[in-house]
Amino acid sequence: MLGNLVTGCSVLAPAGMLTELSNGLGVTIRTAGLLITFGAIVLCVGSPVTAWLTSRIERRVLLTTTLLVLALTNAASAIAPDYDSLLIIRLVMLAVGVLYTPQAAGTAALIVPAEKRGSTIAYVFLGWSLAAAIGLPLITFIASRYGFRATYAAIALTGFASFMFLWWRLPGGLRGAPVDLRTWVDLGRNPMIILLLSITTLQMSGQFVVFTFMGPLLAKLTGASPDAIGIVFALYGIFGFVGIVIATRIVDSWGAWKTSLLFTGLLLAGVAGWAVSAGAYVLMAGSVALWGLGFASTNSMQQVRLVGAAPAFASASVSLNTSVLYIGQAIGSAVGGLLFAREWLYSAGYVATVFVALALAVVIATRPRRVSRAAAAE
Repeated sequence: MLGNLVTGCSVLAPAGMLTELSNGLGVTIRTAGLLITFGAIVLCVGSPVTAWLTSRIERRVLLTTTLLVLALTNAASAIAPDYDSLLIIRLVMLAVGVLYTPQAAGTAALIVPAEKRGSTIAYVFLGWSLAAAIGLPLITFIASRYGFRATYAAIALTGFASFMFLWWRLPGGLRGAPVDLRTWVDLGRNPMIILLLSITTLQMSGQFVVFTFMGPLLAKLTGASPDAIGIVFALYGIFGFVGIVIATRIVDSWGAWKTSLLFTGLLLAGVAGWAVSAGAYVLMAGSVALWGLGFASTNSMQQVRLVGAAPAFASASVSLNTSVLYIGQAIGSAVGGLLFAREWLYSAGYVATVFVALALAVVIATRPRRVSRAAAAE
């Protein structure tokens, strides 16, 4: 879970300090935003590839090595001399860091009973909620006062601590099912897997139309200060944390589909609220809080549903989910960057709402079929 906090901060950091990156590196805000777009492209390509290349590596070695690389590349980012160097370091960072989240979920599934799998995977994903709840506001706070370099240094220190804790506590000898070409073929022939992956893509595309540029959008639409922007990021993360805690508590009894339906609905309500209230800081902040309830819990439910749809290939299916998650980030941040560059600031919320509404429609379409008692007896 702590490793996911480091991973989440590493991935999301530019979104919390776009202005500082722009000023410190002498580039436009849209160019700074490309750190997220290009990073997302590396992540979406790298997730299935690295899952295949590393499937036979013992989990403790794999996860701790990934965290060590994240720590070192964040440290290197703190001393990067220019934008091009920072971009190259970020691409290396994420090419390796992409391993962590799906492999952490797959590893969690190996060390708990099947009946606890859903809540455990949701718990491990709490790290991403904490990255938004604590990490992003701190990133905004530190960057606005001490610069983006101090922020990268702080993430690096957290990464080193996580590396040491995980090496100390994670059992050795954990191995998942080997991933080969047949694994991808089998997953590609599973209609439920394809539909679940499309939900993730649509959800993330919609969110990142706004999220990538949330700070600059708040500043332009409401005149919000860096501290006021940090408060909105804090609301997003705190309510994200609350949402995933609730999801962790109810998923084993409700089931992953009902839980996913609830939180995708909340996500849609929050994004739509942002669109309708654009220009009013208090209403936009309230909408972000509602949006936050759904952002992490929806993705953790996606992982739970994917593991349930193909338990033997959990690491492969979850890595595909991570891949399309970053495809969604790339699509959303690219669309958001285009809208921001053209000053279509009010349109971003409505475009985001369309993406998330489509995701909710697919969630509804993937409702599990009821099995008759006679069929179950057979």
